[in-house]
Amino acid sequence: MAWKKPTEELNALHSKLVRPFVCVEKKMFGFQVFFVNDNMFTGVFEDGIMMHLSPGDRDAMLAECKDSVPFTPMGREMKGYVFVPGKLLEEPEHYHEVEGWVARSYAFVSSLPPKEKKPKAKK
Repeated sequence: MAWKKPTEELNALHSKLVRPFVCVEKKMFGFQVFFVNDNMFTGVFEDGIMMHLSPGDRDAMLAECKDSVPFTPMGREMKGYVFVPGKLLEEPEHYHEVEGWVARSYAFVSSLPPKEKKPKAKK
């Protein structure tokens, strides 16, 4: 199954959203994703962005943010993650709303313990 490639504009808007934060950019399945202490906090997926939120913030965002939905890649929901269509980032009033949610995502993921590296399997 081929995934839809994000636009350069979406990648640029997403990069602008994370610019204020100390994080590491990586690629996952060809998509731009950002990590804090090896914990994923936000990323681009197809035609939108996803972010990891606390349970309370996740519920609030789903109730308050236009068109946000649980993040469900390949039909399987990722617990704690919310998906926002990229078209919202093109509208200034919604961009600033999403900007606030990304800041909440960063604060939440920054509070998590660093992810421990799994030892490499022996061959």
